Amino acid sequence: MQLFNSLSREREPFVIPLNRPVTMYVCGVTPYDTTHIGHARTFLTFDVLRRYVRFKGATIRYCQNVTDVDDPLFERARRDGMDWRDLTEQQVRQLVQDYADLNIEAPDFFPRASAEIDAMLPIIDRLLQLDHAYVVAGNVYFSVRSDPDFGRMARMGYDELLAVANQRGNNPHDPNKRDPLDFVLWQTGNPGDPTWESPWGLGRPGWHIECSAMATKYLGDQIDIHGGGADLIFPHHPCEIAQTEPVTGKKPFVHFWMHAGLVWLDGEKMSKSLGNLIFAREALRELGADAIRWYLLCEHYREEFDYNRVAAARHVAITQQLREATTTSGGAGSPLDLSRGREEVLAAMDDDLNTPAALAVLHIMSLETIAAASEGRDVSAATTTLRELALMLGFTLR
Repeated sequence: MQLFNSLSREREPFVIPLNRPVTMYVCGVTPYDTTHIGHARTFLTFDVLRRYVRFKGATIRYCQNVTDVDDPLFERARRDGMDWRDLTEQQVRQLVQDYADLNIEAPDFFPRASAEIDAMLPIIDRLLQLDHAYVVAGNVYFSVRSDPDFGRMARMGYDELLAVANQRGNNPHDPNKRDPLDFVLWQTGNPGDPTWESPWGLGRPGWHIECSAMATKYLGDQIDIHGGGADLIFPHHPCEIAQTEPVTGKKPFVHFWMHAGLVWLDGEKMSKSLGNLIFAREALRELGADAIRWYLLCEHYREEFDYNRVAAARHVAITQQLREATTTSGGAGSPLDLSRGREEVLAAMDDDLNTPAALAVLHIMSLETIAAASEGRDVSAATTTLRELALMLGFTLR
């Protein structure tokens, strides 16, 4: 199986280990405005990968976090006059329901950052001991100059790295920083923010350290696959690498970095900040789980995706044909053999999870099965093959 590694920017062979589970960590949501179609596409991608790894005979341990210690969550809670914990509970319940309705399997581990503070403190302390971090006025910062490879995944120069980081929450004007690109490991926070005890005083963790702590706690010092949306290629994932590898002493921290392309709506990136969101629950009412899954998987996961309601609606008929093909019965005529199509589907999946090619073949197989049944041919083996492949891809066939 070949997977594209965002760190090397190349397809590389992914060899499934024989003596242990495959480990996979996917960065989850900050729990407000969940679950939009951008979330759904990312988590569907890794749901399919998880199912396919199992289909190939392996076991997999999957951890997805909830980032419930973050500025946008606290700002939304203040805006709505809610306690941040109540907002988190409300949104996580919605997320779990949306997962179930989309037929996305629940992760094995689903930790919340607020419950994992104790796992973050030793990592920060060790980075200080190794001179990768420094303390100023109760805030702890990672020194990017201490890591000559910092940001390598992003393939950008310093000025571009800083510009992108600033767009995504970095404060370059913080007077406590030695370098404008240094990132927060621990901070005193804003007035009214929740705080926890630490060796550096009351405060809360930075965003990046949360995932390093949860990934290593639940999956170990080295992880097979680490995923998320393409907007995490910088700064989040390079910051994880920079702060994790010195502490564990293990390189690489992650063998395969995988990123799903962002979702657009009417030519603009779908995002919470812009407010141009389509929520999964709305799409489910219009289309159903199978049509959403087919539509979101009909572009390669690494490509950006422009969501269009008219185009999405066309996939209702396609999934109806799939259901018909898996339940039809023919006669006693010549049997329909779909073994070549099955091989083509699996070859596409082995080619960096090429779901568009796999679905194109699956659609042809569905039409062939329906036609053969109408001609009185024996389609019993064909329907079994179709069901096997459809369930492998996560279709409910309901």
